[in-house]
Amino acid sequence: MKTINLKDIYPYYFTEDKWIDVPDELAQIFVDFIKAEETYERTKRRYKATYSLDRGDGIERDILFVSLSPHDLYERKLTQEQLHAAIASLPDKQAKRIYAHFFLGMSKTAIARSEGVSKVSVSESIERGLCSIEKFLKKFL
Repeated sequence: MKTINLKDIYPYYFTEDKWIDVPDELAQIFVDFIKAEETYERTKRRYKATYSLDRGDGIERDILFVSLSPHDLYERKLTQEQLHAAIASLPDKQAKRIYAHFFLGMSKTAIARSEGVSKVSVSESIERGLCSIEKFLKKFL
């Protein structure tokens, strides 16, 4: 049996010294916990990680959620409409390939395999389509 001070382990609950006898295994658990806590705090200071994004106190949400002004929302909507109009102005095959590659995240190889054509032809088609989109969008600037 070892004697421990509960004030050292629970400083917020015990303002005065409170000594109790505990089994050796429990005393070792407390020692291991204190060492792990010190290691965690040292690592946190070393890597300047003072906030945990998994904590659920809203820090991550506040960082990721940026409220946009009405002007920004309107500008974003116009940009999306212009982009969709530019894609719609492309030939059907180019539009489908650009949509599959950039919006669905398919690789050029996967697109080529699904269409039964070479990867080079898909790459060239996407490049030509992007040039056409660029020309189309320059009209609005």
